[in-house]
Amino acid sequence: MAKETLQTLKNHTRMVPLYHYLAMPILLINFLLSLYSAATELSIQAALDALVAIALLLLVFFARIFALGAQDRVIRLEERLRMQQLLTDNLKPRIAEFTTEQLVALRFASDAELPNLAQRVLDENISERKAIKKLIATWRADYQRV
Repeated sequence: MAKETLQTLKNHTRMVPLYHYLAMPILLINFLLSLYSAATELSIQAALDALVAIALLLLVFFARIFALGAQDRVIRLEERLRMQQLLTDNLKPRIAEFTTEQLVALRFASDAELPNLAQRVLDENISERKAIKKLIATWRADYQRV
């Protein structure tokens, strides 16, 4: 098995080439051509083709959104459990205050860095994933993303 690349803020997003660079462009081209065909041919078959193209795009879009939503729920649970082990006693009661967005971003913080960063995120009400990720000094890789 190939060794994983060291993960950082700049390269942590997951791109699946067959999905992002092949399937999605093909479906988008199909959608555009079917719309053009429906507009120029004005037939029931052309209209149905356009509707199927729309349905395919929606299917792919929602499949991705649903997978990411399930992943975020798992991350939320994992991070709350991790925080129970790593945060100081005075910060543990505040674990419920973290939003899913904050927890998803904080998962990249190393164990040593998490308590101070978690305190800062709550105290300064930092809610954007990207802003939190930029604050991380020691990156904790996550290679099991959807």
